[in-house]
Amino acid sequence: MPNAAVLEKFVRPLLAGKRAECRHIVQSELEKSSDPSTVYRNLLWPAMERVDKLFQEDRINAAAEAMATRINRAIADQIQLRLKQSSSNGKRILISCADGEPEELGAQMTADLFEARGWEVYFLGGAIPNDEILNLVGQLRPTILLIFGTSPSGVPGVRKLVDLIREVSSNPTMNIIVSGGVFNRAEGLWTEVNADLYAATAHEAIVVAESAKPRPAVVPVSGVKKKRRRRRRSSILAVATENTSSAVATAH
Repeated sequence: MPNAAVLEKFVRPLLAGKRAECRHIVQSELEKSSDPSTVYRNLLWPAMERVDKLFQEDRINAAAEAMATRINRAIADQIQLRLKQSSSNGKRILISCADGEPEELGAQMTADLFEARGWEVYFLGGAIPNDEILNLVGQLRPTILLIFGTSPSGVPGVRKLVDLIREVSSNPTMNIIVSGGVFNRAEGLWTEVNADLYAATAHEAIVVAESAKPRPAVVPVSGVKKKRRRRRRSSILAVATENTSSAVATAH
């Protein structure tokens, strides 16, 4: 569990853009732990969530969010080199995220922790077109596709991507996990984009991914044309996307 006192001590200079002070606090925490991943879990991740919450509530401005995010990412880059690497587990994960520095940070830390667990990780980052993600799914055939930190305006695009992947069926046993961003703020939204699984944090995503069974492969029946059903757009998808989009637009 995060140490509240240490977290508060770290967040203050983080929001003020005091890089050296933040590094000193992190170094002190690293010296106390034999497992550097605990610093990801107990300090960097909750600090990232705190910054995001403050920004969403318009309690900090874009400059403070940007400085805090970049300090956290620079520290994560350094800690990644210290993470203990498990032997390969034979599983592969493809990770994408929304196009934004905070989302890239969360997705990067998620990628680092999966890699340390023995997964073969392919980290895309943000702003990758759906058709290119679809092509990679077919080429790499990952066990998991993880979509992290989706913004409200990106929810319809996630739904389109999931539906496209299922329609093409180039990797039918792959599970799709969504995590972070608007999915953490709108309960049940992950089901409305037809994802298979949901996880709030990187550590939860690892637990969910490693316990997930492959999706049942649906074999098309020869000579029978699959009838496409028109899905009614769920109110939770429309309302969550519209309301959260308005909040983000106001904050910016």
